[in-house]
Amino acid sequence: MKLSIGQKQRLAIARAFLKNPPIIIFDEGTSAVDAETEGSIQEAMQNLFANRTTLIVAHRLSSLRTADRILVIDQGRIVESGTHEALIRNNGAYATLFEAQLQL
Repeated sequence: MKLSIGQKQRLAIARAFLKNPPIIIFDEGTSAVDAETEGSIQEAMQNLFANRTTLIVAHRLSSLRTADRILVIDQGRIVESGTHEALIRNNGAYATLFEAQLQL
């Protein structure tokens, strides 16, 4: 049976819940699901992320809103760091990218 990319992503997230590791790395973990499904997954992942180190690589910035700390990397260098709210207030690269994604 063939699974879609979104189904594979959801399966990988479910496996992470079952494994309960101390460190989790998501690289574009919800990139192939629609916005509504992403919201549901993000709610469930908040429990998974509790009391552990979690690294999230994402181009869809909506998936980073609840992160304790966001690092913005440009050409291999960290150009900004902070919470979603602080980075929006700074009106730098993150805010520009976030606003651009809202326009889509």
